[in-house]
Amino acid sequence: MENILPWFALKTVPGIGRYLFKRLINHFNSPALVFEASTEELLKIEGISKRLVSAIKHHSISVAVKKEIDLVNQKGYNIVTMSDNDYPPLLLEIPDPPPFLYVCGYLEKSIKNIAIVGSRNATAYGISTTKELSSNLALNGITVVSGMAIGIDTAAHKGALDVKGRTIAVLGSGLERIYPPENKKLFYEIADNGAVVSEFPLMTEPESHNFPVRNRIISGISLGTVVVEATKKSGSLITARLAAEQNREVFAVPGSIHSFKSTGTHTLIKQGAKLVEQTQDIIEELAPLIENFAENKSSTQKKAEDNLPAALSSEELIVCKALGPYPVHIDNLVKTTSMEPGKLAGLLLELELKEIVVQTPGKFFSIKY
Repeated sequence: MENILPWFALKTVPGIGRYLFKRLINHFNSPALVFEASTEELLKIEGISKRLVSAIKHHSISVAVKKEIDLVNQKGYNIVTMSDNDYPPLLLEIPDPPPFLYVCGYLEKSIKNIAIVGSRNATAYGISTTKELSSNLALNGITVVSGMAIGIDTAAHKGALDVKGRTIAVLGSGLERIYPPENKKLFYEIADNGAVVSEFPLMTEPESHNFPVRNRIISGISLGTVVVEATKKSGSLITARLAAEQNREVFAVPGSIHSFKSTGTHTLIKQGAKLVEQTQDIIEELAPLIENFAENKSSTQKKAEDNLPAALSSEELIVCKALGPYPVHIDNLVKTTSMEPGKLAGLLLELELKEIVVQTPGKFFSIKY
């Protein structure tokens, strides 16, 4: 709880939204350091006023926040923050990522995600097409992301689950308010084979205004978004627009020219979305993106390793390779390195003394590149 509290505290400061939260973390690395920063340091951040500085300095943890964290622990959910290794890497690239996610299940640090969305009132054609696409994508090692709504979303999740693939559901409600209620069984099936996530507090009801907000996570967590069936006023088109704004790929499945339920997807195709006739159309488009991302990551890692002193022990090298420029909590390092906590703490101390590793308050560590 001590590590999570500063995240909840900063998120609940009046006037600090998602954009400003990201700027603060980018500058100070952790919420704890934001609260410790001087007035002069805080005022250097774009969007920070003297009024906001005062709000930060005088903010205290509410009883409601402490109860929320207690409930998270009681229910066995996880909180994954922007500084955790398990936080979706693509989501960090959008301008307004959620500071943390409530997670039921397990998130993998992978970019091989594709969103599939569409109409709640789907046709038999839409359902069967979605299941086929989802199953084939899952068989190719791609995680299917959707919103767990009835219709196309449900078909997308089930298609992946049918072939024992991974799938992620992003809710527009809290994890304790499963919506729609008829998908309660599906909720737990997804959690067992991927993750159900939400940025909303556990008891948040599925209010209509939550869904456009959550759509940016569906598109943001994914390399691209596939729209199967959608009318011209469909919420799925919001997800497609957000995907385009986030510089992600947009795909659309054509339908009958006589069906009003495909007018939205046809509009997307006219606007430049890639037309999907088979799974390979999606995979061919994603392959270069996955390769480029992997190359960029490996070159960054290689550069970091080239800068490490040659005299490091094999165990010290393991620790260094598990670290990056963004602070990582020691609990996550224990999981990543599979080391005993005491052994890992000793190695981190040695690396700090050698001025290779930097520790920030709250047991967060990063490497000097």
